[in-house]
Amino acid sequence: MQELWDLKVLVNDQHTFFLHQSVICAFSGKLRKLVKQESQNKKKKKKSISVGEFPGGPCGFELVSRFCYSNGSIGLTPSNVALLHCSAVALDMADTLLEQTSAFLDGAAGWQWSDALGALRSCEAFFPAANSCGLLRRLISSLTSRIPLDCTAPIPPPPSSSSVSSSAASTSPESSMATPSDSLQKKEWWFDELAVLAPITVEEMARSLEAFMADNKSLLLTRFLLHYLKSVAQRPGSRKEMEAAVGGLAETAVHGVVAIGRSTPGAFSCRGLFWVLRVVTGLGVSREVRDELEKLMGQVLDQATLDDLLVSGHGVVYDVNLVVRLVRTFVGGSAAAGGEVELQRMRKVGRLMDKYLGEICPDQSLKVGKFLEAAEALPDSARDCFDGVYRAMDIYLQSHPGLSGEEVANLCRCLNYEKLTLESCKDLAKNRRIPPGIAVQALASQRSKLHIGSTTTTTTTTITTTIETTPCSPAAAPDDEEKDRMREEMQRMEKKVKELEKVCKSLKGRMTMMAKKSLSHGNISRGGMPKLC
Repeated sequence: MQELWDLKVLVNDQHTFFLHQSVICAFSGKLRKLVKQESQNKKKKKKSISVGEFPGGPCGFELVSRFCYSNGSIGLTPSNVALLHCSAVALDMADTLLEQTSAFLDGAAGWQWSDALGALRSCEAFFPAANSCGLLRRLISSLTSRIPLDCTAPIPPPPSSSSVSSSAASTSPESSMATPSDSLQKKEWWFDELAVLAPITVEEMARSLEAFMADNKSLLLTRFLLHYLKSVAQRPGSRKEMEAAVGGLAETAVHGVVAIGRSTPGAFSCRGLFWVLRVVTGLGVSREVRDELEKLMGQVLDQATLDDLLVSGHGVVYDVNLVVRLVRTFVGGSAAAGGEVELQRMRKVGRLMDKYLGEICPDQSLKVGKFLEAAEALPDSARDCFDGVYRAMDIYLQSHPGLSGEEVANLCRCLNYEKLTLESCKDLAKNRRIPPGIAVQALASQRSKLHIGSTTTTTTTTITTTIETTPCSPAAAPDDEEKDRMREEMQRMEKKVKELEKVCKSLKGRMTMMAKKSLSHGNISRGGMPKLC
């Protein structure tokens, strides 16, 4: 009596199917070839063959078996056609199943969006097979043909205030990445739809559009990739695996931002660029590509806010290294441009950095060298006053009481004493955390600025007397109100001078006491103490 089966097929080296040679081999050229080879090796009625790794595993092979046992007929749908097509290619079913699936796929352009997207997602389970036979790009094309995505189209001009919708005027980092027009926003309806795809599929989509890595010049694709990367970062899984999966997409997004930012100044806001950096950080972007993004950010640093600068670093509370690099980039560009406008931009960054120093100074992990790098990244001309730097330095000293005298003295080099106000200079002179020698230097700078001493007092008195006694022509003579104002100004200056002299005498007393103590221990040099006033 004849057995029910005469062919055993091993799929993926794990799953076994018992079939009839006459049925299954009638539709598959590869199975006929394997059975023939098996017959030459073993003269057995029952044959056993292996098809190795099969698209879709046992599910895919079962679908093909049903097709064969249904005399070459099966219901094709967008949900199963991809698997059947790859199975037909794998089993060399060119004149049967493959012909039917190819004809069905020819109508993919007319499928519903959800059907086309579902078919593309189904390929992710057998990506190598779908990609090698060209099915993946075929399905990607059916989707991208419906997306208003022109990778070479120019960036739309910034909209007028009357044409910006409420959502376009949003202050969220993502919306401020580039200035989106209403028409651009309407083209982004597919962002969330394609965010469900695997990174390898999205990468293939970029390749098919000839916009992968440095070839990316598309604003819309760049915005989608950043949206996608933000979505992927929220998925569970190993950070290392995520970096390997989306590293190419992250670099493609940054290349797009840099290319568009260079060709169209103002296309991206400073806040948007910081958001881009946060999105791609930790996703495998190379140092070279990241440097290009930072150059773009540094050029518009005067538009940044304190919140923008307070980005997390690796192992520290704040990424001071990043901020210093951005400031140096900005300074280099401003120095090359020159002019009053650049000076105003420089001073704006100076005020921003003073706020930043005040924010980071209590951080216990912040080293003296890093504080100095941040404080000295700007030239002195960027600050009209150094009071902000002094306040940050004072808080730093309070937060780091274990600093040596040498470290404190080194820290004070970031101050320009001549640009300290009298109040800050007085506070510095009384500050017991500041070495006396530094206080002397600060007071000396104030003395040279205000001309402390008898000469100043005499000059002030002379000026006051001159104002009161010198005859003037009627046209040039100041009125009584002007005289009173000038007299008040002189009195105010005299008062400040006297206050500074008191501070100077107090400091001199402290220095004398220190000198006496040092002499008792034989630690003072014969040169004595420096003259204060």
